Amino acid sequence: MKRLIPSPPLSLALFVVWLLLNQSLHLATVLSAAVLAVVVPLITKGLRPATVRMRRPGVALRLTAVALRDMMHSALTVGRLLLGRRNSGMNPAFVEVPLDLRDPNALAVLSMICCLTPGTAWGELSFDRTRLLIHVFDLLDEQAFIDLIKNRYERPLMEIFES
Repeated sequence: MKRLIPSPPLSLALFVVWLLLNQSLHLATVLSAAVLAVVVPLITKGLRPATVRMRRPGVALRLTAVALRDMMHSALTVGRLLLGRRNSGMNPAFVEVPLDLRDPNALAVLSMICCLTPGTAWGELSFDRTRLLIHVFDLLDEQAFIDLIKNRYERPLMEIFES
């Protein structure tokens, strides 16, 4: 079974998303969803990083809540800045964050958090994976931002994936 469906959560997600996108339970739609749910994980099997070993599910739930709360807060802040400030009042910048995180799955989660949070964008990861470049829409204090990334996201990700 594992050879046919190497990633059951991915297959289930693809199946459900296909049905939702098509807004139909017609037999052809369900069959195409099933084909996609089986074929796509098989084709992309080599692209996925190492198998995930989540060691602290409680920390993962807390990190999810923190990230969602930060995304909501950031969306409101960016909206307020865009509607209320002139360009000269904003301070966009690139910030280089030193990383202790090494697990490829944890780095992928960190990249998703950075890219999904309004006002930040993952710029690049150094070849040796020790530095991360992030673009910040309105930077007030560089060290405070670095501390926020390290304490709110990197430390829990290390607990979840590396401890």
